[in-house]
Amino acid sequence: MTTTQLQPMPDDWRRALAVVAHPDDLEYGCSAAVASWTDEGREVAYVLATRGEAGIDTLDPARCGPLREQEQRASAAVVGVSEVEFLDHRDGVIEYGTALRRDIAAAIRRHRPELVITLNHRDTWGGVAWNTPDHVAVGRATLDAAGDAGNRWIFPELTEQGLDPWDGVRWVAVAGSSTPTHAVDATAGMERAVRSLLEHRTYIEVLTSEDPETYARGFLTRNAEATGERFGGRPAVAFELFSR
Repeated sequence: MTTTQLQPMPDDWRRALAVVAHPDDLEYGCSAAVASWTDEGREVAYVLATRGEAGIDTLDPARCGPLREQEQRASAAVVGVSEVEFLDHRDGVIEYGTALRRDIAAAIRRHRPELVITLNHRDTWGGVAWNTPDHVAVGRATLDAAGDAGNRWIFPELTEQGLDPWDGVRWVAVAGSSTPTHAVDATAGMERAVRSLLEHRTYIEVLTSEDPETYARGFLTRNAEATGERFGGRPAVAFELFSR
């Protein structure tokens, strides 16, 4: 049986915007690619729908949210990302709909990316584990908002606020997809990806009893090596790429 090889991601772009639900969503898969892109002088910004305030059972949301925001900003800095925005939707109960689409379309108009990145928007992770409603809502809304951002007649109030339409999104790349089409070599960015994930230490320490660095390195390395089997044997980060 022939294994379908993953194609290299397009490289004729300057600006990317990653839109996900929670702190650490990007660090569990994308950050090695982000490190490589920022090394090349590309601009990458992060937008998070929530501050992850409902993510740690032992921490009250009022304490947890600011802590996870701080960890996310430190995590982004490790891979060369300085712009991190939070949309302040409620963690765990994000609703797919026009309010979410509007907020993401506004972010796309602000940052004017050619590439938009998001996380698996489907019901399951490869048919094995059920996905969370937050991931589904944000992923789907991001795919939709890539079009909304360019249409002046959708959310005209954004234009009134000085956010002119941006129809320059050429691709939306979905990380964590069970049907990836493209990949980015993770070799150069892997060490920073591990350090980036480790910045979420508070979350990791309640997630596993394993040593945090052993856990982070093992998780990211296993995934990159598995993807590499379809990318010329090089460790890689996979994406399902939708062209626009």
